[in-house]
Amino acid sequence: MKKNIALVTGGFSGEAVISYRTANTIDSHLDRNLFNVYKIDLTREGWFHELADGSKAEVNKNDFTIQVDGKTIKFDAAFIGMHGTPGEDGKLQGYFDMLQIPYTSCDAATSALTFNKRYAVAVAGMAGIPVSKSILLLKSSYTDAAEIRATLKFPVFVKPNNGGSSIGMSKVNQPNEDLEAAITKAFNEDDQVLVEEMIVGREFTVGVFKTKGQIIVLPLTEVKADADMPFFDFVAKYQGKSSEQTPAEVDDVTADKIRATAAKIYSVFNCRGVVRIDFIYNEAAGKPYMLEINSIPGQSSASIVPQQVQVMGWSLQEFYTKLVEEAFLNS
Repeated sequence: MKKNIALVTGGFSGEAVISYRTANTIDSHLDRNLFNVYKIDLTREGWFHELADGSKAEVNKNDFTIQVDGKTIKFDAAFIGMHGTPGEDGKLQGYFDMLQIPYTSCDAATSALTFNKRYAVAVAGMAGIPVSKSILLLKSSYTDAAEIRATLKFPVFVKPNNGGSSIGMSKVNQPNEDLEAAITKAFNEDDQVLVEEMIVGREFTVGVFKTKGQIIVLPLTEVKADADMPFFDFVAKYQGKSSEQTPAEVDDVTADKIRATAAKIYSVFNCRGVVRIDFIYNEAAGKPYMLEINSIPGQSSASIVPQQVQVMGWSLQEFYTKLVEEAFLNS
């Protein structure tokens, strides 16, 4: 018998536009021979499933069911295709945990931890994983950038501490007025701002997932922002101002270090489903430095994980089936 899958998308943040792109890709490749798929859109105005005639069936939040043609649809699992809150920060996962509905992502604790960049790098650092030196700013107590100028070496990156897609992120080369402008920009997106030293090196990113107890590291991708872009920001990611090479042209020693570190991170953070981990490989130190963990990586046509899956030799249909099957194993 086919399983009923809720493909959950939307969200309450500026990342919703990316969520819809992700959900469209997943929707196009979920195996309809195995699953009945119902796309569920979560917005601040309500939670809905759009029916074939264009009308909307409201989700009963008490048990996460919908009514279709007079019948109550209960979901066997949720495929979370949402970036930002509440789908990537643990809130939705906690809700599904209470309802005992399996889902295709990290659990609530890991999702909340990895969504907070400062907490994530702190845990990684305690586990011996190389990370950049950083300072966390809180909007409620922030006064000026004196501590940053005295503590960190420039250039630095200034970014919202909670969130993804590089929204609100800036690179600051010198401790001048640009620093305060970058902090203000980041505070417009979040009440917490992370300022971290720039690590010089090549940028790599890699998807990692688990199937039947085995951690699998996907082929590496090297990411380069175009010459006119200061770094790999939202515009570089989603408006064609960057280049990505999958598989990356990298020597075996370097690749092995990155893959081993990625697998260790997946294990240390008790990840589930597929995550994407960003690194800077510093040649002088001979180490991959973890930048951040994306617990629900993008799945749009422009996204990296689908590219890596295809290079590995899998179809997206096969890959998404594995993720759903793993969700049932974790339930």
